[in-house]
Amino acid sequence: MLSLLFSILSFAQKQTQYTLVDQQISQIPIRSTYSTDAIADYINAHFQTDDEKIRAVFYWTASNINYDVDKMVALNNKEALENNSTRILKSKKGVCSDYTKIFKEIANKVGIETETISGYTKQNGAVDTMSHAWSASKIDNHWYVFDPTWGSGYVNNGKFVNTFDNQYFKVNPSDIIASHMPYDYMWQFLNYPISNQEFYNGSTGVDKSKKRFDFEAEISKYYKSSEMEQLIGSSARIKKNGVVNTMILNQLTYEKSKIEYYKQVKTSDYFNTVVSLYNEGVNDLNKFLKYRNKQFKPITSDKELKAMIDGPRNKLRRCQEMLNNFGSIDERNVSSIKAIKQSLEESIGQTEEHTAFVNAYLSRSKVVRETMFYKINRL
Repeated sequence: MLSLLFSILSFAQKQTQYTLVDQQISQIPIRSTYSTDAIADYINAHFQTDDEKIRAVFYWTASNINYDVDKMVALNNKEALENNSTRILKSKKGVCSDYTKIFKEIANKVGIETETISGYTKQNGAVDTMSHAWSASKIDNHWYVFDPTWGSGYVNNGKFVNTFDNQYFKVNPSDIIASHMPYDYMWQFLNYPISNQEFYNGSTGVDKSKKRFDFEAEISKYYKSSEMEQLIGSSARIKKNGVVNTMILNQLTYEKSKIEYYKQVKTSDYFNTVVSLYNEGVNDLNKFLKYRNKQFKPITSDKELKAMIDGPRNKLRRCQEMLNNFGSIDERNVSSIKAIKQSLEESIGQTEEHTAFVNAYLSRSKVVRETMFYKINRL
C-alpha cells in the first residue's frame, strides 16, 4: 500500500511540476509539427531550462505519435537506420524506433545530449520476445531514461490506446533497469551493471561486490572512437554480459556483420590510398625523367633538383611500407596487391638509379655535369 501511495504521489508531483510546460507545448501550431526543426524552434522559443525542454520533447512525442499496431514487429536495425522523421511526423504514427528517432532529433536540436538505446524489456514479470528501443538524455550532468513509446499509451486487443503515461519520463537508471535491459551494458548508466541473467532473475539491485564500471569514462571514450571501434567495444560488452536469448544473439550478429563491413571498407580505403600514392609517385618520377631528358634545363638550384627525385622516391618507398603493413589480405585483393608490389619494385629500382645519378651529378663541377647526360625513355 505504501509503494502504491508513493507512486501516486510521485506522479502527482511530476504533473504539478510540468503542468505549465505540458500546456505550452500543446499549443504548438499544427504547421510547426511537420519537422523536428520547427518543433525544436518552438521549444527553444518558449522554454529556458533543459529540464523544461526535455519535458516538452517527451510530452509532445508521447502525446502526438500513435503506435502503429500493424507495424508491431521486433526492432529491425536496418529499418531503424532508414527511418525518416518527415514521414513519421506526417503520419503521426510509428513503432518504438520511430518514437526514439523523433525524440532524439528534437532533443539534440534543443541542445540536449540524447542517445537511442536498443535492448529488450520485461512486463508483468515476463521478458518480452520483441526487441525495444528507448531514449536517454543528459540533464544537469546526469543521465536519465525516457521511453516515449511506453509513455504514449498501450495496445489492448490489437488496438492502440493513446493515454499519456508519466512514469516513463526522466526515470533514474537504477529504477528503469527493472524493466528495460540494454543490449550493451554501458547504456545502463550504472557503476555496477547487471547481467542479462540477473535481469531474468529479477536481481536488479546494486551489487558492490562486482568490479566497478566507470560508464561515464566509457561513454566519453565511445564518443571519441570511430564507428567501427564503437561497434567492436559494444559487441565485446554484449557478449560479456551473457547471450541468453535470440534477441541478444541477433543484435550481436548484426553488430558483427557491420564490423566486417567496416573492415572491408577500411581495407578498400587503405588500398586506394596506396594506389593513389603510387600514382603520385610515378607521375612525379615521369616529371623528373622529362626534366632529365632536357638535360636539367631550365636550370634550377641543386636543392630543387634533389627534391625532384627525392619526392617520388619517398612516395614509392612509403607505398612499399604501407603494403608490407597491410595485414591479412582478402582473397579478392591478392592479385591486385601482387601486381602493385611488382610495379613498385620496378619503379623504386628506377628511382634508386636516378637518385644515384643526381647525387653523382651534384658532386661534379658545372663543366663535367654537361657531359653526363644520355637519352632515356619516359615511363
